[in-house]
Amino acid sequence: MMGMYPGRGSSAEPGSDESTLAMLDPHAYTLGGYGSLLDPEDPVHTTRDKEKLIARVRRIRGQVEAIEKSIASEDECSKVLMTVAACRGALTALTSEILEDHIRFHVLDPEARPNSKRARAAEELIDVVRAYLK
Repeated sequence: MMGMYPGRGSSAEPGSDESTLAMLDPHAYTLGGYGSLLDPEDPVHTTRDKEKLIARVRRIRGQVEAIEKSIASEDECSKVLMTVAACRGALTALTSEILEDHIRFHVLDPEARPNSKRARAAEELIDVVRAYLK
């Protein structure tokens, strides 16, 4: 059975909860859905900052590999835990950066006036996210 949107099929039975949900845009509240709201000609923030983000991910990968080696070589728990804590901090910082950019580029209109009520609210949200992720 075809869904409500061209090119998107649905196997849900008519009248079921799944069928009702299929009538809504299934991508509206997903990470992929936010990208569909953007102009395809404009690069998203992860594209613009791709090299910097990839470098951070590679450092995190190195930390995860260090955790594996530390466990394999039966290092003391304190050394393993310190490496895990460092890795967690790096992952949290990456998460914070991506979330901040997501708010700035997808939730808030990047073209909006910086002193608008919505822009101030977005900055407050970013501050809360930063504090929460510390």
